[in-house]
Amino acid sequence: MSRSGLRDVVERRQANAILGWLLVGFLTLVAGAELVERDLLWAGFTLAVVTLTIVPAVVYRDPLAMLPWEVIALASLPMLGRALVTGQQVGGITLTGRVTTYFAVAAVALIIAVELDVFTPVKMNYSFAVLFVVIATTAAAGVWAIAQWLSDIYLGTNFLLGRPTTTSPETELMWDFVAATLAGIGAGLLFEFYFRRRRDRQAVLTEEANA
Repeated sequence: MSRSGLRDVVERRQANAILGWLLVGFLTLVAGAELVERDLLWAGFTLAVVTLTIVPAVVYRDPLAMLPWEVIALASLPMLGRALVTGQQVGGITLTGRVTTYFAVAAVALIIAVELDVFTPVKMNYSFAVLFVVIATTAAAGVWAIAQWLSDIYLGTNFLLGRPTTTSPETELMWDFVAATLAGIGAGLLFEFYFRRRRDRQAVLTEEANA
């Protein structure tokens, strides 16, 4: 069976593994703090990122088998923002708001695409993986909206219902979908650039090894 190319995304470089495990440790601490604060929605998202991140190391039984640390960092973006820059704004855009959240969702979608390719019969090339990221990020906006709505009803949070806003909840929800679409497209372009640069670097290394 021909290889799709996504298999090569799982790295076994020590520097990459160290950075990846540091991010996993940080996310684990954040998830613990969120559980203590009973912020169950974000705790669940954070633990999901941790679980997906360590899948290669668990399956290969090799702690060096890790996704690129840049992808893990992108998936960690809203958690990093909540821990370091909560409430700060740049140009009226909240750093821990919609855009960072959906960039993280896009990174999680990429992680899922890579792991589906590597560990299941499903095979994807780079272009389809990028398209999968865009579509999955937009679709995740609907799932996230439902999760927030259920959390507001049953956990007493104010993600959608009762949060202070100058617009209606319906308008806020539509902006969530807009942000998800823009973040998905932006992340897709970013990943395409990353994959292209990665292919070029591997091609150079192969030429040097064969020289």
